[in-house]
Amino acid sequence: MKRTRFMAALLSMSTVPTLAVTHLKKTFQRSKGFKINAGEGRKHGHLRLKGVNSNVLDVKISGSDTDGDLAIFEQTSLSPGRGTPLHVHPAQDEIFYVLEGAYSFQVGDEKYRLNVGDSIFLPRKVPHAWTQVAQTGKMLVILQPAGKLEDFFVTMAAMDHDPTPAEVAKTFSDNEMQVVGPPLKID
Repeated sequence: MKRTRFMAALLSMSTVPTLAVTHLKKTFQRSKGFKINAGEGRKHGHLRLKGVNSNVLDVKISGSDTDGDLAIFEQTSLSPGRGTPLHVHPAQDEIFYVLEGAYSFQVGDEKYRLNVGDSIFLPRKVPHAWTQVAQTGKMLVILQPAGKLEDFFVTMAAMDHDPTPAEVAKTFSDNEMQVVGPPLKID
């Protein structure tokens, strides 16, 4: 009887490495790294956004590169005094890192001013917005998990006109975000 228990325990323990390797395969799907040059996007080229602002967006790390676990974008801001409407990502956290310029952010009821070198964490399910304060600027935007924000940017760039607020709200909704208020006004 003891031998049977020992063998059963040994067999069950032998599956642990297999499960660990299975998890690693999902987490680390790429066998090679890749480089994205300064001033370039990995996918889509330079996306010139319409509607919310007329900024240029480069996809540095696509959600398709990470099995949807992470996306990183570089945004060149060309729209002083403009930014996003107050909105919610129900399933993604967002991090912004200011590379150039200055921005105002609202996260829930709190307001912040970010300058070069500052970063901010925007938790999922918390309404947030940002507005460009400086004449020009640049931010690194990190989304985890990736969600459909990349699809949102591609859709906004592909429009042949400046969308109405209703079209913007629908595009947000189509890409797993919800507009819950107006853009942030600069103080």
